[in-house]
Amino acid sequence: MPNEAAVIEADSNSNSDYSLQLNRWFLKPIGAWPSSPSTTKLEKILSFLLNIICFGTVTVTVIPSLLLIILEDESINFKLKALGFVSHWIVSSLNYTALLLHSKDIRQCIEHMETDWRTLIREEDQHVMLKNAKFGRYVAAFCAIFMQGSVLCFCFVTALNTFEIQIGNETRVLHVLPCAVYKKLVNVDESSRNQIMLFLQVLSAIIANSSTIGIFSLAAVLAAHACGQLNVVMLWINEFVNEARGEKTSSIQIGAIVERHLRTLNFISYIENVMNKICLLEMLRCTMDICVTGYYILSCKKIGEVVYMTNWYYLPGKTILDLIMVIARSNVVVQITAGKLVHMSVYTFGSVLKTGFAYLNLLQQMI
Repeated sequence: MPNEAAVIEADSNSNSDYSLQLNRWFLKPIGAWPSSPSTTKLEKILSFLLNIICFGTVTVTVIPSLLLIILEDESINFKLKALGFVSHWIVSSLNYTALLLHSKDIRQCIEHMETDWRTLIREEDQHVMLKNAKFGRYVAAFCAIFMQGSVLCFCFVTALNTFEIQIGNETRVLHVLPCAVYKKLVNVDESSRNQIMLFLQVLSAIIANSSTIGIFSLAAVLAAHACGQLNVVMLWINEFVNEARGEKTSSIQIGAIVERHLRTLNFISYIENVMNKICLLEMLRCTMDICVTGYYILSCKKIGEVVYMTNWYYLPGKTILDLIMVIARSNVVVQITAGKLVHMSVYTFGSVLKTGFAYLNLLQQMI
């Protein structure tokens, strides 16, 4: 038995590590992976230094661009173009801050997941969980590839373009910066400063992408784990029903089902505490991006658009009463919200699209 327990614990640790591996890879380089009791003092100091470097790099690149938008007498088209990239930095920095502020909540979610894996000793339950964990990893990997790939491609393609300026008798060849800067603060007409600012903008873009990737991948993995737990509960319910009908024997009891169900709902509540403010920021950013992108499309191209389902009715009356508490609790839905104000759903996404185009029409009429 001790050897069997050790094997089960080793498998659970391995499965838990498999679920969270990509998240750890994404968040550790920016110092946002939550510390644990086993974290050394040196690791905490290193994370703190990484936090300072990340905030400092993003601040140094955002301020000159913001000053240009606010102080320079440029066209609205130019300012909207600059605002699109700056908003990515700003919202990503806020997401990064939210990651750091909710470090304890994220650690609680991680420990909850590790405990869930340790308490699942049946092979069929672990198979269900691994299937959902694999899906969460796929979503996390896709977020990383898409985010870093798209933003960095934009940066590199922009930087490959060069232009010449004449200063006295000297002709300078400069790179086009991904986002223009306030030249009275940073004179990027000088070759060395131009290259330094280009490097800082690309580096800050990587940091901003990493924080956003960390958020999205964490949400995907946590949600996939919650779905896996609910699938396990449904598997247990089916076994319980079949046992009550005399079709097969099972060790699953109604108390274990209720306990696992409530534990999963608590886990979803933890996800809500971590994600609600971040969802609000992302909804605002997406709305603004839709508005600005739609405006550019029109101005340049003129183009306008498992619940519980069992055969419980075959059961005797007394057994149905045992399931009532589970079914009743399932009707109280725990939903992810944006700042406790808006439920995150497909319907909300459609509403955001409509709002974005409404703001687009207003902006077009003003201009």
